[in-house]
Amino acid sequence: MELVLRAGGRAHPLAGALLSAVAWLGIRAVRRRYATVNLGEARGSTPVIGDWLALLGVLAVLLTAIGSTAEPAGPLLGLLVGLLLTVTCRKVTHWHLAAARREAHAVRRVLVIGEPSAADHVVGHLAARTDHAYVVVGVVPVGSAKLECGAPVTARLGSLDPDSPRGDATAVLRAAREHGADLVLVAPGPRLSAERLRRLSWALYDERLPLALLPGLVDVDAHRIHLDAPAGLAMLHIAPPVRRGVQVSLKSAVDRTGAGLGLLLLAPLFGVIAAAIRLTSAGPAFHRQIRHGQGNTPFTMWKFRTMVRDAESRKAELEYSGANENDGLMFKMRRDPRVTGVGRLLRRWSLDELPQLFNVLRGDMSLVGPRPPLADEVARYDEVALRRLSVKPGLTGLWQVSGRSELSWDETLALDLRYVDNWTLSGDMDVMARTMRAVVDGRGAY
Repeated sequence: MELVLRAGGRAHPLAGALLSAVAWLGIRAVRRRYATVNLGEARGSTPVIGDWLALLGVLAVLLTAIGSTAEPAGPLLGLLVGLLLTVTCRKVTHWHLAAARREAHAVRRVLVIGEPSAADHVVGHLAARTDHAYVVVGVVPVGSAKLECGAPVTARLGSLDPDSPRGDATAVLRAAREHGADLVLVAPGPRLSAERLRRLSWALYDERLPLALLPGLVDVDAHRIHLDAPAGLAMLHIAPPVRRGVQVSLKSAVDRTGAGLGLLLLAPLFGVIAAAIRLTSAGPAFHRQIRHGQGNTPFTMWKFRTMVRDAESRKAELEYSGANENDGLMFKMRRDPRVTGVGRLLRRWSLDELPQLFNVLRGDMSLVGPRPPLADEVARYDEVALRRLSVKPGLTGLWQVSGRSELSWDETLALDLRYVDNWTLSGDMDVMARTMRAVVDGRGAY
């Protein structure tokens, strides 16, 4: 399992193992994988794979330079085990960090500066989620208007005079010291000119207090952002969402290959489920529905039947009676009277979705993506919601691994738009890995 060096006709397995370990730690350190700002911040495996490939290159050069004649199969297997262990440790570290932040530990204390409306938006947005490192401890508004989210701390911190920037540094530094801020976060606006921000940044840097600026973008992943500074002007370039190219072709190949293998391996289970449905309730084993997919194109989606035969005709009556427990365009009931006993079991373990592998094989759906909506839901979509249909719908997705039916419509839509705009193949792999955990957990499966 270790790298074996052969120099001068002698084998040196310990030396090879030490060389591999030092090279691996060096590559990870140079790429700042152990820095406080990076450790545990992401669960994806793409950076680890990139580091591992770099390790292979470094070791290949070193072994060639010393004239080693080691067989590659054994050492490569050992390095592969190291890769898997690193990915596992990365995920465990991320889970530990996420759990700590839910208890307000391992966070950065943030002082927000901005015009009242902008500062209020920042405070509310950061307070709504715990999957990040920032906790607002105070707000220094520009002007005297009151903040909704930050009003309690604003009264204690005072405000910046919009017409007199001379006292900016004094007011901000005093507020930062009083509340132990680790970071000053500025939401720029008309009253915070570039020159004013520049002078404020000088004072913060002199006090060794970090400064961050909010560009006003929402749900844009870091991999789409490129920084440039033409003529000294800071500029953010935002890459468009990936809609074509090698990654999309590879996604399609993974979808169809995975669906085909899944159908072959799960064929016995399909037979058992179909028999259970037919023996316990009247009607066919499979249920077909017209759903809308990429480009708002309708297609026939397959599921195992989990409801009584006349479920569709009873839906309008339930909606009219106010039984819908979802606050948006989807119809969801925790205790839907139309669901059969077997159907409730299938839904709990997400087994009713398995026939959609046929749709994935046909190309109507993907393994990962937003859930395909019904025609009557699409008819009520606005321009924002229609963007969900920019990609193929999925058998699983962010909705399924984030709470499913317990999410509000706004939360569901936000997750889908985040996926649509920031899709990557490695992100799909991560969602599929998290799906198994979500199925076992069962939260929102009804």
